[in-house]
Amino acid sequence: MPGHRKYKEGPTLAFEIPKQIYSGAIKPVTIGKGAKAITLGGETSYPFYVFEGVMPNKPRVAMEVWDVNPGEDWAAPALEPFKDVAGDPVAWAQKCVNEYGAESVALILVSTDPNGQNAPAEEAAATAKKVAAAIDVPLIVYGTSNVEKDAEVLRAVAEACDGFQLTIGPVQDKNYKQIGAGALAYNHTIVANSPIDVNLAKQLNILLGQLGVKDSHILVDPTTGGLGYGMEYAYSVMERDRMAALTQEDDKLQLPILNYVGQEVWKVKECKQTNAEAPQLGDQTKRGILMEAITAVSLLLAGSDLLILRHPEAVKLTKSMIQELTA
Repeated sequence: MPGHRKYKEGPTLAFEIPKQIYSGAIKPVTIGKGAKAITLGGETSYPFYVFEGVMPNKPRVAMEVWDVNPGEDWAAPALEPFKDVAGDPVAWAQKCVNEYGAESVALILVSTDPNGQNAPAEEAAATAKKVAAAIDVPLIVYGTSNVEKDAEVLRAVAEACDGFQLTIGPVQDKNYKQIGAGALAYNHTIVANSPIDVNLAKQLNILLGQLGVKDSHILVDPTTGGLGYGMEYAYSVMERDRMAALTQEDDKLQLPILNYVGQEVWKVKECKQTNAEAPQLGDQTKRGILMEAITAVSLLLAGSDLLILRHPEAVKLTKSMIQELTA
């Protein structure tokens, strides 16, 4: 073609993507026992940056179970899959495992809330033991974040469930001695909870270490915010946690992270408002599931190792994303 100049192809230049060098790693923590025990952590790079390091243990999903019937406390779409077992924590936990493929179960002892039923510690401990004996996946047992009552309840749970290797929490700076002693005595893992602050999270881990709790028995709960304003805080703190752990060799932050997602997402008005109350927001079931799944995936990208979710469809979506990111 007139005016067309033909250029000679030159040699191809090799290009290599610059890689971050990490001086730290997340310590592995195994929860549960037997064939279905789960090992969390072990990462040597930022979340899913497998081109820079290794991620030997993929993040896992636990399903939320209450020891009482949630009733109107839960949005109707979240309760619907469990309406036949709500109020029976053993049957509920078994349904999560057998029907919905839960890799772990998180039993929330709502009945012990001093502002609610204020059930005695011994009763809650008996329930936890029944649930632990009825499933073959790791069991997480959570109190109600009431410092004094949780200290009493979780100590009783630790003793009653000797041999089950539970994961118990939330353990806070005001009750870590009481709960930590119980966990040490009966070989349970602790979930160290602090209010969205890296320095407070580190301090609590130090205190637990001084008590004698090994890093191999600690998970970090940085306090989770649902999709929206709270998410910004949670994501930022988790991001800083991982930066300190992996690039600044802060060994007291080199621990797997747990996020209690279900409760935080489904309590917001955007999930609880019905189709009639907020038609402009679209279908209530779909929006709730998507808000929970999007929150979960966002937290995975921030560094979460274990998520406690509520709706089975949100669990399915989150697990499929984990599979895509770790394939």
